[in-house]
Amino acid sequence: MRKLFLAGFVGLFLVAVLAVAPARAAINGDYVEVRSADVYTGPCFANSEVDLEGKQAILAWKVRNGSWNGVSLDGLGLVAVVEANATLGDRFHDPYPAKAVLIVDRRANSEQRAALEAFAKSAGGRLLAHVVRVETASIALEVGEGDNHGSVKMAAGDLARIETRGLCQGDHLCGNEEVYYPPLTKVAHAMPAYTLEESFHGQGLGVVWQREGARSAFVGSFSL
Repeated sequence: MRKLFLAGFVGLFLVAVLAVAPARAAINGDYVEVRSADVYTGPCFANSEVDLEGKQAILAWKVRNGSWNGVSLDGLGLVAVVEANATLGDRFHDPYPAKAVLIVDRRANSEQRAALEAFAKSAGGRLLAHVVRVETASIALEVGEGDNHGSVKMAAGDLARIETRGLCQGDHLCGNEEVYYPPLTKVAHAMPAYTLEESFHGQGLGVVWQREGARSAFVGSFSL
């Protein structure tokens, strides 16, 4: 009787431990984001850009390993390009509804493509709720290591491109810089970076662009 009681107690204990243990991430990888306004800046610069700049963004994910909706996405990439109605991240203007173009890794099969699109909408929330066009392209995302972690190169065919470097002392202009706007999606870790180049030359948003030289990027990782 005592053995049965102990066995039952151990079983209940294991159930309780499993219930409170954190769920293991289903998917993880590298992330980069650039905006059309500085994200690492001081109030003086940010206030001069509000509702004039910061309405566009490019977001890119590279899956290291994991699955979404039961579909393996190991090694695949995904890019979202956004055009909003107001400065993204500004608390006093509503940027929604925003329009988005998704660029899905050309290597993805039909199941993986659907899973990547579903992942984007979950990670992006309202920002990616209104997808107006889905493209496919070869996607490469390379992240530097160690002291070069802020250095990222992303290319989605001829449609979108990002290149960043880490921030340095020369990027402090007013002395009051801070992370003024947070990242646009769910991230496990992110740090601001300097955008050397970012461009979009696709269809669907009614606008294309190419920009250089801004404190407008985040480099990090995601785990969902």
